[in-house]
Amino acid sequence: MSIRLRDVIMRELGQLRHEPIDKRIRATLGGATVIDTSSALLVWEPRRVVPTYGVPEADIDADVAPAAAGGASGEGMGVDAIGMPHLGDRPVLDPSVPFRVRSTEGEVLVLRREGREVEAFRAADADLDGYLIVDFDGFDEWFEEDEPNVGHPRDPFHRIDIVHGSRHVQVKLGGEVVAESRAPYLLFEPPLPVRYYLPAEDVRMDLLAPSDTRTFCAYKGKAHYLSHAADPDVAWYYPAPLREAGEVIDRVAFFNERVEIVVDGEPLEQPVTPWSRR
Repeated sequence: MSIRLRDVIMRELGQLRHEPIDKRIRATLGGATVIDTSSALLVWEPRRVVPTYGVPEADIDADVAPAAAGGASGEGMGVDAIGMPHLGDRPVLDPSVPFRVRSTEGEVLVLRREGREVEAFRAADADLDGYLIVDFDGFDEWFEEDEPNVGHPRDPFHRIDIVHGSRHVQVKLGGEVVAESRAPYLLFEPPLPVRYYLPAEDVRMDLLAPSDTRTFCAYKGKAHYLSHAADPDVAWYYPAPLREAGEVIDRVAFFNERVEIVVDGEPLEQPVTPWSRR
């Protein structure tokens, strides 16, 4: 019997996972380079859908100390303390879930350098001995080789694929057509749903208002958001995407989870992802 590959990947979601990478990884804090290593690991704690860096403790130029109870880093937080988002029928820890939320055993730590603190974690796992898992968001800048890295570490098993299309795409919100195009760019990023990036001239921009919200994607860059009277931050675009997503510059995409998308006359099912309304 054939096995669906996605099911194999999702089956391991509840495990602590790691993968060595060959890139030189650096991080700065307060203008100083505090991590510089060519021996980093990508580490996924159980239920985490994006990785963070595991760094050899010897390659960290900062003081390592236990986190004080009740201090800035606290003692960590178990997954039972939060309402987890879902990907399909699975509860997951997506990038919106703070680093301090723990789903595996270990020691909660802080890295201290010239008055700054960053959360870290030493997992109780023999395969990760000598490594500290560090809070990506706690540092000022990250670099893979000499290229800036934003959002989170890039996953070598994850990619985006942009395909030009001519399908008839309609986007409806509150029963009203807010976009209609025959020139979509389809962005594939499994296990997320296909995103339809539409030319701005095919979008009812008069029904949308710019939002102050910004998010960062490790593969696409900084997203700017658009709000509708019925749904804030329901659409987004990339005014300056990263190299691999350069084709979608200034094109507008909508959350399939929160609008009705009709492709060639067929309504798409609304998927359940961390971007669904909870």
